[in-house]
Amino acid sequence: QTSIHDFPHYNPSLSDAGDSEAGDHGQPRDLRSLPLPMAIKKAKLRGIQVPVLSKVELWKQEKLKKLRKFQTQAREFLYFLVLWGKTIQKIGGNFGGGVKSYFLFLRFLVVLNFVSFLLIAGFVIIPSLVFRQVGTSNERCTIYEPNPPGLVVFYNFFLDLLSGTGFMEYSFMFYGYYNNTMVGNNSFSYKIPLAYLFTAVFYFAFCLICIIARTVVNYSMIVFNGWNFGCLGETATKLKQKNLLYRLQVDLEEESLKKRAASLTLLKKFGLHSLRLLMALLVLGLNIAAFYGISYATTYSQVNDVKVMDVTHDGVQDLFFEYLPSIVISVANFLVPLLCDQIAKVEHYSPSITVIVALLRAVVLRFVGLGVLLFTLWDQITCTGNMDDAKCKECSYNYCWETRVGQEMYKLTLFDLLINIAVLVLVEFPRSKVSQLVGRQEFVVSSNVLGLVYSQTVVWTGALFSPLLPLINTVKFVILFYCKKITLFSNCRPPQKTFRSTTSAFFFLVVLLLGWMLASVVMIYSIAVIHPSRGCGPFRSSDNMWSIIPTSFYNLSALTKIFFNISFFTLTNTGSGLFLFLQESRDKQFLMTKIPFGRYIYILYLPLQD
Repeated sequence: QTSIHDFPHYNPSLSDAGDSEAGDHGQPRDLRSLPLPMAIKKAKLRGIQVPVLSKVELWKQEKLKKLRKFQTQAREFLYFLVLWGKTIQKIGGNFGGGVKSYFLFLRFLVVLNFVSFLLIAGFVIIPSLVFRQVGTSNERCTIYEPNPPGLVVFYNFFLDLLSGTGFMEYSFMFYGYYNNTMVGNNSFSYKIPLAYLFTAVFYFAFCLICIIARTVVNYSMIVFNGWNFGCLGETATKLKQKNLLYRLQVDLEEESLKKRAASLTLLKKFGLHSLRLLMALLVLGLNIAAFYGISYATTYSQVNDVKVMDVTHDGVQDLFFEYLPSIVISVANFLVPLLCDQIAKVEHYSPSITVIVALLRAVVLRFVGLGVLLFTLWDQITCTGNMDDAKCKECSYNYCWETRVGQEMYKLTLFDLLINIAVLVLVEFPRSKVSQLVGRQEFVVSSNVLGLVYSQTVVWTGALFSPLLPLINTVKFVILFYCKKITLFSNCRPPQKTFRSTTSAFFFLVVLLLGWMLASVVMIYSIAVIHPSRGCGPFRSSDNMWSIIPTSFYNLSALTKIFFNISFFTLTNTGSGLFLFLQESRDKQFLMTKIPFGRYIYILYLPLQD
């Protein structure tokens, strides 16, 4: 053992004097920089006098320590409360960051839909339930009685729950339940139509802000925390090595494909591009066939629904016709991408381009298919623009067309959930029993994320006509989380091939924003253009939904009008002043860039003047 006596004698007092003479203003030198053994350093450290603090400074230090301790405990408590925090961490450790990103995105949508439901419930649903007033009218176009009279067979309640008809149709689930009344007294008033419209607009704005905020957070996390320095353990290290190995393979394969494409002759290039054009036309034909099937199924379902009002049919048959558009859309979303994947194998694109092309085709199919469904619905609602038609001549449109659109979005959401549960029970559970024979599959992140985006787009589209859709989507995504978790741990292996995370993150963001834009177009058209139905809803007496805003403004008191006018005048002047300030700064920058050029011209023409 090493003893203190084995080292040269050290006098702490001499060292202190030397430190003071060194010009350190009485402060001891850093002990870590001294070439002394640890025992002597500890002895010197014990000999240093601790400065005496005042009571105020001691109180500040204690408060600072307590505050830091409270922040640490609060951070740990909030981490404990994070939804599925440990589960998602476990998924990331076993299956990598790509699969983890899917579940993080799913959790984001769960929270987004739940907060949106709280917003809608607080401003629309609860006031409508508390201040419920039922009006009566003898006009034919304002009579709306979807509930069947008399006794109803019990299983019809289950069918109504699945299709959104019967007792569900005239509930706070759909647009037709809400009145166009203003409730309150002299000290308080609440206008349901105005609250309904403002809540819908703010709901869309809130979702857009959340998407943009999430994008900024993800970008900053990638910039500052992109590299994982905490890969501990053999499994995590091997997974990271496989990920890096695949990235190198992707780069090398793309470079080899570029060299091969550069070495092709003109005839071979013409043949390759002709083949790609032929495959693109084939994909276009598949999409057109799918869109025609969706349009035909929607038209047939609506016509059959009109016939059912007059003739009684079997309940299961009626339910099939109700779900016919949802069934056709789900079949198209399943079969067409599979065929497109087989077509992509003969197009000879690079791996990254192949993935992007496949995702782009799936996005076009899903969003345009949803647009075809909505266009066909509105074509039926507006009688294809022929106002002399018997169905539209008396009351312009359907008695409650908004509820009809909400029912279609409700059935799409519910059917997608039922399909996921059926796949889990009928496919994934049996597959887990024979996974050792057939092997484990990979969890395809791209197609699963597109499914989430499509579901969220359906909810955005139908939220104006079915205010409870965000709550239903919250429950659906919670169930979907556990279904995907069971599938992941039972039948899936860590992915061996992934595409670039930066490209995928950007593409998923673009797809989500495209879904929001599609739903926004539907909302703007419904609010500003098409005539509200006369039989139901808070806007039954208006020319369009937006007209309620100027009408409400004209009915305000004089003092309130002055307040809004002053606020609007102040905001516009502030905005115009800021715009002028920015323009002046840009003009000055432009002139500063022209100063060197002016000096050059002056020097160039100066001898000519002499």
